[in-house]
Amino acid sequence: MDRLFVLTHSAGFRHSYLSTAIEVLTRLGERTGLFEVYATDECSELTPDMLSSCKAVLFMTSGNIPLSAEQRNALIEFVLNGGGFIGVHNAADTLYDFPKYGEMLGGYFHSHPWVQEVTVIVEDRDHPSTKHLPQRFRTLEEIYVFKNWSRRRTHVLISLDINSVDLSKGPRKDKDYALAWCHMYGRGRVFYTAFGHFTKTWREEWFQKHLLGGIAWAMRKNLNVLD
Repeated sequence: MDRLFVLTHSAGFRHSYLSTAIEVLTRLGERTGLFEVYATDECSELTPDMLSSCKAVLFMTSGNIPLSAEQRNALIEFVLNGGGFIGVHNAADTLYDFPKYGEMLGGYFHSHPWVQEVTVIVEDRDHPSTKHLPQRFRTLEEIYVFKNWSRRRTHVLISLDINSVDLSKGPRKDKDYALAWCHMYGRGRVFYTAFGHFTKTWREEWFQKHLLGGIAWAMRKNLNVLD
């Protein structure tokens, strides 16, 4: 079974969902047979040798985590050469001191002006991470806003319905607030979802299917096992 390397190191704010996330990811991998989770809080374990044994890497990190220049470059090369990368929520709030990471991910966290129930718009209902979702739905979330992000460089999967929030709190002049996207980085597939701040979200079926679809896409796996 292909390995999914999961890194949870928090150099900044440590989210309370992490232990539940590892439990859920492990169960999803076992239930579907798509991947085996190797989860760690230790940045030292992200090595070229470890990466060579993995199909994809998933970050749930925060802050400028202690990765050496060799480790950072190995991660970028891993994706450029065809490895998958999945970022969840605070994965955009990490490695600000390594611009190539932000380029690879698609953007960096800027702020979270809305922590409330919002309406979101599913822009692509054909992607494995969204095909189970209605065109619009409501959910409770800490809504991330991003810097160094552009719709031109990413394929937006889900975005914020700006009519469901007090837009005066939003910093973007273009009023464009993506919440999940994917793109190619070199030969690798990158999937990012801004959902997952609240532990209870990890227990919700829509989110588990959303994340599983994103992981499967990044790992080039067939999701027929779920049909």
